[in-house]
Amino acid sequence: MSHLLFADDSLILFRADGGDARYLQDILHTYEECSGQMINKEKSTIMFSTNTVGGKRREVMQALNIQKETMNERYLGLLVFVGRDKKRVFAYLKDRIWQRIQGWKEKMLSKAGKEILIKAVAQAIPTYAMACFDITKSMCEQISKMICRYWWSSQEKVNKIHWISWEKLTRPKGEGGLGFRDIHAFNLAMLAKQCWRLIHDPESLCAQILRAKYYPNSSLLEATTKNGMYYTWRSILQGLKALKNGMIWRVGSGENIKIWEDPWIPREWTRRPTTQRGRHLLNRVCELIDPYTNGWDVDLVLQTFNEDDAKAILAIPVHPDLEDTVAWHFDNRGVFSVRLAYKVPKSFERRNCRKDMASTAGNAGSVQNEWKKLWNLKCPSKLKHFLWRLAHNSLALRVKLGGKGMDIDTQCVICQRFDEDGGTCFSNAKK
Repeated sequence: MSHLLFADDSLILFRADGGDARYLQDILHTYEECSGQMINKEKSTIMFSTNTVGGKRREVMQALNIQKETMNERYLGLLVFVGRDKKRVFAYLKDRIWQRIQGWKEKMLSKAGKEILIKAVAQAIPTYAMACFDITKSMCEQISKMICRYWWSSQEKVNKIHWISWEKLTRPKGEGGLGFRDIHAFNLAMLAKQCWRLIHDPESLCAQILRAKYYPNSSLLEATTKNGMYYTWRSILQGLKALKNGMIWRVGSGENIKIWEDPWIPREWTRRPTTQRGRHLLNRVCELIDPYTNGWDVDLVLQTFNEDDAKAILAIPVHPDLEDTVAWHFDNRGVFSVRLAYKVPKSFERRNCRKDMASTAGNAGSVQNEWKKLWNLKCPSKLKHFLWRLAHNSLALRVKLGGKGMDIDTQCVICQRFDEDGGTCFSNAKK
């Protein structure tokens, strides 16, 4: 790759060497003579990698007659150099979110207004960077804490009680949460999207460069870490892990699918065989296909796998005339989307304890339907948020305040009989 034409910039890439710089200068001079256009050296800048010594820099700049060396940390909103201190590198994301939140605190917004601003602005600011970089789990946690502090506080420099955990706030509204993003999980889903593009568009410029540098003799799914790799590639490998949690091989000829290692059996709980391999010599799925019938070798499948695996395998349609393809298991069409990758069942269940949700949410019927009924009520949004907090027993009533360590009499001031909680408070109000 020697050059890029992007927006109104022309980027020329070459080695930081005096000979290469003079050769480039001859090319540019030839262009000027042929086109009649002159390159404005005063508006041109040059950027060196961090390990380029000062003597080389001066030699190259003198050969090109460029006096200005750019030191921008970001180009078009993305980082140019990523050092070892990731906390400092990605601190600008945290600062941008904090600046936005500072202005909102003065407006004393309702919970409904805060919800819209958090989803539409605060959680959208790091999205562009998350599509290319793993912004680290610790940075994601700091951003989440900042947003959570703003959600529960109404004024600047005021830390109020967090009545409901951030884990519950990130649940979908139909499951008792508010639908805020788990920023780290969303970051991995965005990186998984890049891996999906590399797999399904292998002839793109980005895919060709990465393949030549990091996995020239294998596929992306078999790529591993290497010494001295760029942070962009390290981030893509993090997304590859998230992609593998939801991908599945669609069986065609079966030549590219490893029986015991790859996910290729369509079922919810695991997509790999549960049968112990033992001394089986079978390695590729194509070895399980009868070449005469172009279907499964039923006897071989029954002899090799246990009953559950054999039943699931024999139900898979076989297309020997087609290539094996990577698909997304949690979509009927097999198409990847960030929204579905964010909700991969295993990671989704890890963030959302359904048993705890059921104990908090309500009594009879489907818990999910009850939450949907609440959010579908025809009333002001701030009233819906009040009812949501009441359902979670997170209002600042005497019982809850006592549970937070406050020295307070928990008896209801109205009935003087029971402790003041949500049920007692509103039963007295009804009377």
